[in-house]
Amino acid sequence: MSLWLFIQSLIDGLLMGGIYSIMAIGLTLIFGVMGIINFAQGALMMLGMYVTYWAFTLAGIDPYLSLPLSAIALFILGALIQKGVLERVMDAPDHNILLITFGIMMIIENTALVLFSPDFRSITVPWLSETIKMGDYVVSKPKLIAFFISMSVALLLYWFLQKSYLGKAIRGTANNKIGAALVGIKSKRINYITFGLGAAIAAIAGSLMTPIISISPSIGHTFILKTFVVVVLGGLGNVLGAFVGGLIIGVSEALAGAAFSGTLNELVIYVIFVLILIFRPKGIFGGGS
Repeated sequence: MSLWLFIQSLIDGLLMGGIYSIMAIGLTLIFGVMGIINFAQGALMMLGMYVTYWAFTLAGIDPYLSLPLSAIALFILGALIQKGVLERVMDAPDHNILLITFGIMMIIENTALVLFSPDFRSITVPWLSETIKMGDYVVSKPKLIAFFISMSVALLLYWFLQKSYLGKAIRGTANNKIGAALVGIKSKRINYITFGLGAAIAAIAGSLMTPIISISPSIGHTFILKTFVVVVLGGLGNVLGAFVGGLIIGVSEALAGAAFSGTLNELVIYVIFVLILIFRPKGIFGGGS
């Protein structure tokens, strides 16, 4: 591999890693507070992509201006899923809840399949089709914008969790549910907000991906698997770990794609996944927030 190809792949990997990071933060936030491994996170991301797609197609709304729309819509849906379905089974065994989120994923995907057909769809925004040249290297404008928005969302979420009363209540519930209840924090309300927030973050990741890749009802499958790798790498329930893990997986995927042909870049990601489970099952940063 030449030096040019290495640096170009490193740039591409970091930009995609930012999107993986924000996706993983939503998943790890739900796990950290509620102990739920949400298999439906990829399907929620897919819905965020369709919100942006239809907002652009029907109303001509710029993909990035539709971010609040997709985030609010999926926050409401996530809170309703938690209140209407998951809250009823919170005391069930972990594998039961995992299977329920898998069922929710299948319902969402098949509903999207009926409504939108299995056809791949994409949007073309003229001002996003240009590339940015940095010396000898080329940067995709949609990926660069997605990276900076992802970083901004991650920093905003960090501030929210550390400084706001509601954020402290979420962290308190994650650390000690009984203690949080004793000081008056209503765990059910926190669960609604947390699941809704995780869904909103997935929607933002989906909206950011819409100008980059084609959309279909099954697009969430690939991303949920990569997101699980990121979360395990960083440590289940660790927001900082999810952020760093996303960057590591993005870079690993890009470098593997440059070094090997075909789909071996995907193989490298899952080899990393297996090695982490064997040698560092709690992830690089361990669990917790």
